[in-house]
Amino acid sequence: MQVEEDFEVKKLTSFKVGGKVKRVIFPESIAEFTEALQRYPDAFVCGNMTNTLVSTDGFDGALILTTKMTNFTIEGTTVTAECGLKGPKLSQAVAEKGLSGLEFMVAFPGSIGGEVFMNAGAHGQAIKDTFVKGQFYDRETGNVVTLTNAEMDFSYRTSICQKRNLVVLNATFELENKSSDEIKSLMQENLQFRHTHQPSLALPNCGSVFRNPENNSAGRLLEQSGAKEFRIGGAHVWENHANFIINDGTATSTDILELMLKMQNAVKENFGIFINLEVRYLGNKNKREEEICKILYQNLIKTQK
Repeated sequence: MQVEEDFEVKKLTSFKVGGKVKRVIFPESIAEFTEALQRYPDAFVCGNMTNTLVSTDGFDGALILTTKMTNFTIEGTTVTAECGLKGPKLSQAVAEKGLSGLEFMVAFPGSIGGEVFMNAGAHGQAIKDTFVKGQFYDRETGNVVTLTNAEMDFSYRTSICQKRNLVVLNATFELENKSSDEIKSLMQENLQFRHTHQPSLALPNCGSVFRNPENNSAGRLLEQSGAKEFRIGGAHVWENHANFIINDGTATSTDILELMLKMQNAVKENFGIFINLEVRYLGNKNKREEEICKILYQNLIKTQK
């Protein structure tokens, strides 16, 4: 399998931030992926790096990127896809077959693995609605296991993957037949919503920064806390929606973490609500970044134990 040393990862991240990674592995099949996970048991796994902030100081460990694992099959209404396949590509492929259930993916730049891992969803649809089963690598036992929907413990932005340290290898979905016109109309609505409410990836960002608290909106809480005016170094909160951070091209990982902490603190001070991050952090931490991450991720770590 392809292995790169001292790899400049910055260009692959949607935030366009990050230093050199000591070792990056690009598996092309489930067999290669499981081999890489066994060879590098502590490796950080990513799909399209759309919700990951990489340290400006780089990462001294191993990173496995699944971008070359893009095979999928469509048999009747049953669809099976490898973890590295981009959600929009699968959404468009099943739409051409008149299959409904994955329209929401057309507006997400992430991969199937990441979307299953976090039970991605939008516009009344979510992974849990069509997911049938999947293959996973259990990092605790070193075994490949198959789990059904009932075993996934899906809930808002989470699944059993975080609780059992499981890595998604592939996923099978059961969709329903609908007219292509109806499906494509819904996909166009989803795309229009994204263009209106979320920044283009031409503006370096990692999507939603914080998860919505139960029965509430992180974006609304942040806006009412004045977050749209926040800027630190080369990072600022997007003027059109307060739950997005934009890198103006000069932001460091410390700038972004400081801004995230300022946003989180503003909501806590104004509403008494601790909002949890959606963004994962990868890499070496300087002293200040270590301090910030302990605060930013404290509730999330407790939840996932």
